[in-house]
Amino acid sequence: MVRHNNQLPNNLPQLQNLIKRDPASYKDEFLQQQRHYKSLLAVFTLRPTDFNKSLDELVMFMAQVAHCYPGELATFAQELTNMLQTHGPVLDKDMRMTFCRALILLRNKRLLTPTDLLSLFFGLLRSQDKELRKFLESHIVSDIKNLNSKHKDAKLNRNLQNFMYTMLKDNNAKAAKMSLGIMVDLYKKNIWRDTKTVNVISTGCFSKITKVMVAALKFFVTVDNNDSSDDSDSSSSDDDTPNTREVIMANKVSKTTRKRTKNLKKVKRLVEKNKKKKKQKQSSNFAALTLIHDPQGFAEKLFHQLEKRHERFEVKMLTLDVVSRLIGLHQLIIFNFYPYIQRFLQPHQKEVVRMMQFVAQASHEIVPPDVLEPVLRALVNNFVTERNSSDVMAIGLNAIREMCTRAPLVMTEDLLRDLAQYKNYRERSVMMAAKSLIHVYRSSMPQLLHKKDRGRPTEASLEIVARKYGEVDAKEFVSGAEILLDAENNDSADDSDESCDDEWVNVSHSENEISDDENIDDEDEDINDSDDDNEDIENTSDTEGINDTDQSISTQNSTTNVITKKKKVISKKEQLAEKNEKAAQVSSMRILSDEDFKRIEIAQLSKQMTSAKNRKRPAEPEESSRGELVRLKDIENIYKKRKHDKQTRIDSIKKGQEGREKFGYKDGRLNPFSSKTNREKKKTKNFMMIKHKAKGKAKKSFKDKQIALRNHLTKLKKMK
Repeated sequence: MVRHNNQLPNNLPQLQNLIKRDPASYKDEFLQQQRHYKSLLAVFTLRPTDFNKSLDELVMFMAQVAHCYPGELATFAQELTNMLQTHGPVLDKDMRMTFCRALILLRNKRLLTPTDLLSLFFGLLRSQDKELRKFLESHIVSDIKNLNSKHKDAKLNRNLQNFMYTMLKDNNAKAAKMSLGIMVDLYKKNIWRDTKTVNVISTGCFSKITKVMVAALKFFVTVDNNDSSDDSDSSSSDDDTPNTREVIMANKVSKTTRKRTKNLKKVKRLVEKNKKKKKQKQSSNFAALTLIHDPQGFAEKLFHQLEKRHERFEVKMLTLDVVSRLIGLHQLIIFNFYPYIQRFLQPHQKEVVRMMQFVAQASHEIVPPDVLEPVLRALVNNFVTERNSSDVMAIGLNAIREMCTRAPLVMTEDLLRDLAQYKNYRERSVMMAAKSLIHVYRSSMPQLLHKKDRGRPTEASLEIVARKYGEVDAKEFVSGAEILLDAENNDSADDSDESCDDEWVNVSHSENEISDDENIDDEDEDINDSDDDNEDIENTSDTEGINDTDQSISTQNSTTNVITKKKKVISKKEQLAEKNEKAAQVSSMRILSDEDFKRIEIAQLSKQMTSAKNRKRPAEPEESSRGELVRLKDIENIYKKRKHDKQTRIDSIKKGQEGREKFGYKDGRLNPFSSKTNREKKKTKNFMMIKHKAKGKAKKSFKDKQIALRNHLTKLKKMK
């Protein structure tokens, strides 16, 4: 091998390449460069604010070949660390970036522990160099991600989290905000998705620095669904995976090689893996809020901070959002929250729809109705009045619906019946909002509605029992499990019928039986009377005597109908009790499989379709899925006719004119070639030809009328 020793000291890239190939042969050249590096470092220490190009190149050279001479460069990492710790704020920005890159190279070669490097980089986040801070942030996130890729190092993660907890309390606003951003990023990438991370982030909500507080509050109101795609994209980019489309196109138009085929398989495998991850990943808006240790204390402390600190309106909105989510998710009790937010429930208030959303989110069944009733009254009095526009009324009714969905006991019977009257309002938006409120109480407390608003009773609606405040419906069996017992009986009956195929059964109905069936149908139509009607019937039935011989035939018939209705009510209660007994029997005697639960669910859905008279009817329009989070569009949703542009209206008009006779004057003559009358000819004449005749039909002025009257009177005198 020919060695050009005279050129190697000035050509560091060539020397670096040769050392990596044969470290022992070029050890003397390396020691020469190391002595040069130490002398330059001593000179640079005297003036750290100046940029030294030779030192910059030598530092990167030493970092590249550090793994070849671990003994000679044992103190190299500590020298760079001391330089950054001692002169970090005053160092030249290019030299500081070079030192950081060299330390990252040493970390990648496993010549530096992650704890030492990450603690140093967290300290450098206080620097005023924005480019350096972004570079350090990306490295910290990627390094922690790589450390936890194969298995999670609990001890290392715990030490880093403790260090970040102290960084959040740092007086430097940029360092505290950057540390919080790193923890949020690690949570979203599903690296640090544990309880301690969330509780460390929650301490940022009480920071004296407004930017840190806002960043922590935004973390608790962001949607995790949006982060899954970012996570998959970032993971694919970090792993340097090829793009699917590029690989597929290369295989189509280029020569098929073994490498391209391998890349294509790799991309397809990654795509399938990401799809499985998305399916398995649990996405919830409240995933972070569920991990807080003391939600009641956290919410109270946040609300107290909201009342004491004077922040901007946007910051107050964020705080109210987090507090309302905590109250709704954990069913907390903070009575002062509702009078505070009641002040903002005015149509002219800024962001009033979001305020309504917070009220609905903070409503749940454990809050006493007396506490929520003033808020409900404020919504009704300020929004659902005819002095407001139809849009304001519809939004108010939507907010009331969302609130009553989560706390139905807050509504009174008189108020609900008044609001239900808006189902006949002239504006469609108000009418649909009122109907949606009626549908909510049809499925929860139908007795509050008027009889005509309850709808046709179904098997499911007959089983609804309104719960009182604090009452819990704890069942000891699986609801609807009786269908399994009935199905087994039907199967056994079918088997017995198959065994008796040769036997004939005479099925005949007498006239009396048919008339009895008709009477039953007639009586079923009268079952849906109101509670007042039933009470009147019971009172009349009690006062009437059965043994009275002076009653008329009509009175006897009415008494018979009343007794029949009572029997039917009793029989329905007995049927419901019998179903519950069967369901309890099935639930206690056997272990239900997935197929059994599927059959039970189908049976429960069929109850909502089947009316009490065993007739099929169209199902009610299902309410949108009610989650823990109140969607803003559920309150803003206003039913209106869609606006069409001019061209769309013209096209619809022309479409309606197709196949229609031409509009205009129709000639009704039997002979189309016969002559026309003078009146018909007059319509086609030029206006100048009939102008003098049309002038006589014009209205006379007051002066002309006086002259004509005088002439007429004069003429009458002459005639006498």
